[in-house]
This record gives sequence, structure tokens and C-alpha cells, in this order.
Amino acid sequence: MVINQSQLLRAVPELCKDRVNEFVAYFNQWAVPFGIDTPLRVVHFLSQVFHESANLRCCEENLNYSADGLLKTFPKYFKTRAEAEAYARKPEKIANRVYGGRMGNGNEQSGDGWRYRGRGFIGLTGKANYAEYTKSEFCVGDVVKNPDLVAKAPGNLKTAMFFWWKNGCSKLADADDCEALTRRINGGTNGLANRKFLLRRFKKEFGVQP
Repeated sequence: MVINQSQLLRAVPELCKDRVNEFVAYFNQWAVPFGIDTPLRVVHFLSQVFHESANLRCCEENLNYSADGLLKTFPKYFKTRAEAEAYARKPEKIANRVYGGRMGNGNEQSGDGWRYRGRGFIGLTGKANYAEYTKSEFCVGDVVKNPDLVAKAPGNLKTAMFFWWKNGCSKLADADDCEALTRRINGGTNGLANRKFLLRRFKKEFGVQP
């Protein structure tokens, strides 16, 4: 299924227009190899990616949290206000704290948490996931050595497609299960209402029956 710029802009007028042309070009090139090859899969993929990326505006995780934000979002890593205030508005320190020692990253002092922070339209996060993508047949270049490639086209889209393919998201799309897809991608149901809203827009634009 081939998509075009006009369809995306009709469905989501708020879309980042600076990225729409390259998004469409790379989507049409890579969607089928990643199994995003039916109208229902396409509309679910688009709705999830557009939500995760704030309509293609964000290709890199925003870790500029306030102290209150750290206590609410990462209570496991910031148990006291004093701890949170020591890290507040310091994205690199925050990333090293919350991602250090897991997902293949070294400890907090290694800097891997920041080096392999979430990038791409569905955030590729952690050294192990960067390494897995690098070893795949779909990757061009070594994103372990050059992680910023994931924040640039085509890596920002191809890593999102890789996540979709690796995690069996097409089967959930086939069942038209937006909530299950959201849990698979997000780990919870954050933004579910907006994902469903975008899904309805795309279904209408592409003529996919509800």
C-alpha cells in the first residue's frame, strides 16, 4: 500500500511539514519489507508513530524533567525530593541515572544511558537494542558507534518499523486492537485517547472500515 503527502496532511493537518516528504518516501520503500503491508496495518502504524513522535516533530527523547516530573515519572530512581532536585533539568544526568545498568548499558558513570537514550519515531533505547538493530539486515551503518543516526532519516523511521516487526505488532493491528498495540509500544496506556483519535482520522482518510 502506497501513501502520499496529501493523504497524511489531510488526516493530520498538524503534521510537521518539514519531515513529511522524506517520511512518505522512506515509508513507501520500507513498509512492505517490515510487514506493514495491509491498509489496517498501515493506519495502526501511522497512528502509533504519529503519537509517539508528536506528529513527526520529535526524533529524540525529551529528558528535561523538573523535580516534580522525576518524582512522578521515575519514582524507582528518585525516592526523595533532594535526589530529584539534584538531577532536575539535567537531561544527561537523568538519562544516565534511569537507564544506567540495564538494557545493555553500563552503569550510571559509563554515560551509556545518555549515549543510548531514546531516538527515532518509536524511541530505540538502550545499547542492547541499538546493537540488535545494527546487526539486522535493515540497518545501514553502525548505530552503536554512531547513535545519532537513529534520530535522522531514514533511521528514525526504519528503527520504528524494526520495533514494530520485532515485537509482532502487525498481529495486533490485524485484530484492530489499538489498546494492545499501545501497551506493546508504550508499556502502558499513555496517550491512548489521542492514538485512537489519530487512528479514526487515518481510517477515514484511507477508507478502512472501523
